[in-house]
Amino acid sequence: MRILVADCTVDYEGRLNAHLPRARRLIVVKADGTVLVHADASGKPLNWMTTPNHLTEEEDRWVITNGKKERLTVDLHEIEFETEIELGEDPGLQKDAVEVELQRLLAEKPESLEEGMTLVRREYPTPVGPVDLLCRDVEGGTVAVEVKRRGEIDGVEQLTRYLEFLNRDDSLAPVRGLFVAQIVKPQARTLAEDRKIGWREIDYEALTGAESDVLRLF
Repeated sequence: MRILVADCTVDYEGRLNAHLPRARRLIVVKADGTVLVHADASGKPLNWMTTPNHLTEEEDRWVITNGKKERLTVDLHEIEFETEIELGEDPGLQKDAVEVELQRLLAEKPESLEEGMTLVRREYPTPVGPVDLLCRDVEGGTVAVEVKRRGEIDGVEQLTRYLEFLNRDDSLAPVRGLFVAQIVKPQARTLAEDRKIGWREIDYEALTGAESDVLRLF
């Protein structure tokens, strides 16, 4: 991970244009290439460019581009601090009990998400982590389903990364995304819709009650 504190100006060109005037900011470049620009007063990044992308370093300027024709330009007026840190292998986010149970229930009854949907595999691997459920819709199309207890922007970003890699596999593509949670926050809905990702809220109690009509011994 590369970390900078710099007096900088930031411009984004893509789905819309955005400009951050000159100010001191924190810039983070993750090992996977994701670039994040933070301000001290904001919990979320002011601007970012997720992987896969390409970072070009010019004199006092960084230019980050991707295959979607997006462009993030960071003009570095003065670098006040810079370092690189190797974080090592991360065990990943441990899901809470509700998320694990939601994933299990939906894997057993994928038709509760969409009529005719069938499960291909739980925890389908990608180079950036496993997607919760890989399914087929009624027309045979591939659907990547990410399951959360609370649907936040971070979950949509996570599913976006999975879709980037899944759609490179000719045996699966085209792959569409479905973001599922008990509650999907308004900002997450907006980001999902902007990225052509479907979303759905699930009633956990109703799903539990309809878990199975098969008689079990234990």
